[in-house]
Amino acid sequence: MRPQTETELAEVVRTAPGPLAIRGGGTRPIGVPRAGDALSLAGLTGVSLYEPGALTLVVKAGTPLAEVEAVLAEENQRLPFEPMDHRALLATDGAPTIGGVVAANVSGPRRVQAGACRDSMIGVRYVDGMGNIIKNGGRVMKNVTGYDLVKLMAGSYGTLGVLTEVAFKVLPAPGATATIRAIGLDEATAVRAMSAALGSPFEVNGASHHSDRHADQAVTILRIEGFSESVAYRANALSELLKPYGDWQLADADWSSIRDVAPFVGQPGDVWRLSIKPSDAPGLVAQAAPLDALFDWGGGLVWLRVSEGTDLRADLGSFSGHATLIRAAGETKARLGVFHPEPGPLAKISAGLRAKFDPRGILNPGLMG
Repeated sequence: MRPQTETELAEVVRTAPGPLAIRGGGTRPIGVPRAGDALSLAGLTGVSLYEPGALTLVVKAGTPLAEVEAVLAEENQRLPFEPMDHRALLATDGAPTIGGVVAANVSGPRRVQAGACRDSMIGVRYVDGMGNIIKNGGRVMKNVTGYDLVKLMAGSYGTLGVLTEVAFKVLPAPGATATIRAIGLDEATAVRAMSAALGSPFEVNGASHHSDRHADQAVTILRIEGFSESVAYRANALSELLKPYGDWQLADADWSSIRDVAPFVGQPGDVWRLSIKPSDAPGLVAQAAPLDALFDWGGGLVWLRVSEGTDLRADLGSFSGHATLIRAAGETKARLGVFHPEPGPLAKISAGLRAKFDPRGILNPGLMG
């Protein structure tokens, strides 16, 4: 099924005799396999409103991400949250859509400064599980009381509603970018350095460390963006500030490689994503003893490549944060579960929300558990 309008989509959902497997670009099949009739959003495309002067963009959910980025680039603007492209890591094809980005709350290295995808969203339109068309938010940032449905839809993986349109606040593109790099830091030192950089006044918006266990080489990189003179000054000052942690030099860096976890592409093993306190990261990584580790967000996000079938949650035990299984065989996903188990009270709230938004349980049933 491929509805061409929001009204058609609402009718499809309202009259659906059973479960629906909602599909955007099909590039990030995270979660357990979805049962039900395929429902494609590829027919809902296009920019509904773009006001560069107001830094506001409204776009239909099935619009390819590349198209959104091209429209913004014409006005020297960008999405703030630098969404990851999962295709290489997961060996998928197709084209990522903006609705898929929102549904998974996909956010890249710049999240440490600009926030996650949900933090740039100011409005949504969606169809709930009964076929009702719902609108929440608008075209300006504002405080809300009760449920903030705009934020709630981000990261819900289509289990609360089928997105049809999203409004964002966007940002001007930077005039200049600089990366400073240190070689050979151990993970604990790298996390301390990244924390010092992010806590400095120099507006660091990227902080990553890659421990390549095969090459026995570690690389730590930090990114600064803005006006060229300011960037040059801040990069130099930051290098001086971080001297206690190593020798920092200006270097070229491909931040899309960090964003898309390129070091793991084509490499064997399962891939896990840890969201944790940066200070806990070195100890947890040592405990996991992975094949490879990539730290982002100053250590708040850690990607681990481990042997196939590894139960990483069991190996780590109880910790503050969550572990998501991103890439693995279907049997492993079914056995271990993809998403970190929620504490009892939170699981009860989540189930209650799904029951309210989708009383018939037809929207991506079982995807998140």
